Amino acid sequence: MLYRFIHFSSVIFLLSTLAFAQNYNDALRVSNPGLGSNARALGMGNSYIALSDDGSASFFNPAGLGLVKKLEFMGGLDITSFNNSTRFFNQTTESNSSQTKLDNITLTFPVPTVRGSLVFGLAYNTTKDFVGSLEFSGFNNGSNSKIQSLLDTDIPFDLYLTDDNGNTIINGRLNQSGNMLNSGSLNQWTLTGAIEAYKNLFIGANLSIVSGDFTSDFDYYEDDTQNIYQGETAPGYPSTTDFRTFYLKNLLKWDVEGWNAKVGFLYQLPKFARLGLTVQFPKVYKINEDFNVEGRSEFANASVTLDPEKFSDKVKYDITSPYEIASGISVNLKGLIVSAQAAYIDYKEMEFSNGEGISSTYFSDQNKRIKNLMRPVVNYNLGAEYTLPEVGFRIRGGFIVQPSAFKNDPSDFDRKFLTAGIGFLSDGVIGIDIAYAYGWWKDVGDNYDSNVSRTFQDITYHKVMLTTSYRF
Repeated sequence: MLYRFIHFSSVIFLLSTLAFAQNYNDALRVSNPGLGSNARALGMGNSYIALSDDGSASFFNPAGLGLVKKLEFMGGLDITSFNNSTRFFNQTTESNSSQTKLDNITLTFPVPTVRGSLVFGLAYNTTKDFVGSLEFSGFNNGSNSKIQSLLDTDIPFDLYLTDDNGNTIINGRLNQSGNMLNSGSLNQWTLTGAIEAYKNLFIGANLSIVSGDFTSDFDYYEDDTQNIYQGETAPGYPSTTDFRTFYLKNLLKWDVEGWNAKVGFLYQLPKFARLGLTVQFPKVYKINEDFNVEGRSEFANASVTLDPEKFSDKVKYDITSPYEIASGISVNLKGLIVSAQAAYIDYKEMEFSNGEGISSTYFSDQNKRIKNLMRPVVNYNLGAEYTLPEVGFRIRGGFIVQPSAFKNDPSDFDRKFLTAGIGFLSDGVIGIDIAYAYGWWKDVGDNYDSNVSRTFQDITYHKVMLTTSYRF
């Protein structure tokens, strides 16, 4: 989800009224699954737990690495496009953002054995991206505004939008607009090992070191387009006559470090089917957060700016994601591979901890809120691949469903993806795979309070992925 803002009436930190307080949105940002980093898998709807017979097994199912018989090098990149059609007070605004990045490099090397297999792999993967955008503009005819919602902070006072007692003449009826641009990604270096523990039974495990970054730049405006507020917003200061504009910028930057581990099992029925099971242990992310606030008020003959040092902050904290338990099956029907899998994630298990510059009481409240608002879900993946005989050309298709983590969300808020892909494997040595994913879902966001300044979003998502491999 792009964002779900919430306003807290009691201020523990100033940031809790500025939309980017540490809350369940931050935990979801790193806990929601990405779309992987292998074009063959993506073309099959990432239904790959029971396949995983190449270097990408380090991401999908480490046990599958035991199926690799030759030294393999794999690399790839992807292009992501995020489009958001936002309805705000009967006005619709389009926005989009995109990014291109290297998404995987893997090296897999089997160790000669008398029987069975022993395989190790080293991989770099982009596990998910944070690309996103939002734009909106519309006239809010209600008696509410962001200015009023911030009266329990010093921001309106410092911008000469209140009297000396903190009261304001501004009572809604403003044109509200904003734009947000998100960017960044999570990446991991993974060491994987797999063995054939018994004939056709493979066991694998990995350990990953995580790094990443996230930036969200949000500009928000309230304009007196109907010239309602002609008097002095700060009585006794004639320069505050004829209010024109209130502007607030929130710039959030993360540096992310962390680690995670996964174990996997795969059983092969020769030339017919495979069964896979994985357990992803909770991922621990260490967040270094830099939050900056800028603000400005404009009048007919003057403007006032905020002191950014007063309202900005740097904090550190940990986010722990839930367990992910997944299982899948793939069946080979004379050149047609059909696969399906399901993954269980209980988002109530997300947790904040180890805050520096943040009170333990605040995080305790947020962890309770997570348990009250979130729910367990089951993600579904379906895929198929058909290989044209004697040519080595492969055609793929798939479908992905990632239900919303929120208890009361309708199915329109579930993330859904249709995928397709093609591939070519030359003599079992050189492989080239291309995949495309189209995703769609709905979202809402509150600029402040609840359902008084709300955006209604129709989101579409496009990803093109290219992967090449060489086995020798």
